[in-house]
Parts: sequence; C-alpha cells; structure tokens
Amino acid sequence: MYTAILVDDMPDALKVLEKDIKNNFPDIEIIGKAESVVEAAKLLREKQPDLLFLDIMLGDGTGFDLLEIFPDLNASVIFITATDEFAIKAFRFAAVDYLLKPLNTEELTQAIKKATGQINSSKESLDLLKETINNPSKLPTKISLHSQDKISVVEINQIVRCESDGNNTLFHMIGGEKLFVTKTLKSYDNMLTDHNFKRVHQSHLINVDYIQEYVRKEGGYLKMKNGDAVSVSVRKKAEVIEMLDQL
Repeated sequence: MYTAILVDDMPDALKVLEKDIKNNFPDIEIIGKAESVVEAAKLLREKQPDLLFLDIMLGDGTGFDLLEIFPDLNASVIFITATDEFAIKAFRFAAVDYLLKPLNTEELTQAIKKATGQINSSKESLDLLKETINNPSKLPTKISLHSQDKISVVEINQIVRCESDGNNTLFHMIGGEKLFVTKTLKSYDNMLTDHNFKRVHQSHLINVDYIQEYVRKEGGYLKMKNGDAVSVSVRKKAEVIEMLDQL
C-alpha cells in the first residue's frame, strides 16, 4: 500500500482526482486533501505520504512554496497543471513529469508507476522549473537532461549540437562533454527552435552560434567551432545556405 495527499485549489478537480485514484488504484490510500498552501502545510506536518499530488498554482501561493517549506520531503511529487502552453514548455525544459487537467487515466497510471518507482526529479530540475514558470516572458537559459545515471542541468548556450541515436539523443557540449539522453531528437527540435537551433538533417540539430563554415564538397557539411563535421541533408541544403547568407 502507498499513501497519498492531494493538493488542488479547485474543489471539483480535487474530487475527480480522488475518484480516479480510488477507482483505479486500490493500493493507494488517500490520507489527506488540501486546497491551499496553508492547508497542505498543516497536513504535511502531521502526515508523511508516499505520494504528493501537487497543483502548481494555488490560491495562496504555488506548489513550489509548499516544497520550500518542506525541503526534506520524502514523498514522490506528481505535479498537476492546467493546459497552459507556457507551463507545459517549462516542464519540458526542466524534464519534470507532470499531469495535465483534465486528467487522463492512462497518463495518471504512468505518473504513479514512475513515482512509486522512486524516479524523482533532482533539486536542480525543480529549481529550473520554478525559475522558468516565474519568468514567463523570458526564454529559459538552461535545460535539464536525464541520462541513465544522472540528471544534468546545462546552459543551453553551451550546447554545440544534438545528434539522433534511434529514440535517444546525444548532446555535444562546447567543453567536449557528451550527454546521452533517452528522448528523441524531435522533442528537442521543438524546444530549442527559439534558442537559435536549426535542424539541418534528420539526425542533426545544431546551434547556429557554433557554425564555423559551410563546406560544399563531399555532399555539403557544416564545420562547427569545436571541430565537428555535421552533414546537411539534400533537402535542407538551400535553406542552410540562405540562413548563412543572412548571418
């Protein structure tokens, strides 16, 4: 059995979540519910749940305020957020799992499996999430990358390029470090477009700021400032040349 506390400032959403858990997860016992930071803090002083379902925006503060009150909280946190495009982007940059309202039973199941497996986000990832959500008009300067053995929060401007490896992505950093991440290149293509990254090949996403030159021979490739050679696909060649002419 696992125990859980639910925190959401919308009573109807709280009821739906409670009903979903009771109907689909008999091994989870709900030991408390709260609609505010203050109520949740009182609960957590009395009870230590295994799982904490935590809404980001609460009437008297945010879910982050609650986590700051309990920095040593042992519970696995499952964040809940409204279908807000910016909030979703913030979660993706921080590589923190989240559930969207209205809740989907399949996604709830996956989130609970991860949480009960003790796959928790690092403090650095949570700090990045908080910073990004608190500054909606500012582009994130960092991104959280989860490899098999660690979580790395890196400066986006230190990424030279990203290379596809099946359903995984290899990040090449300016200092020579390489980070192998279990996410597709396509997901990072969407995230990094606004940071001056360009998809130049099915397998390559590059940081335009690190282009040294375009070499026309051997089918055409980009030479990066760290010495890497990156192939340019035939269909991207004209687009890349036009982009370089405008730099």
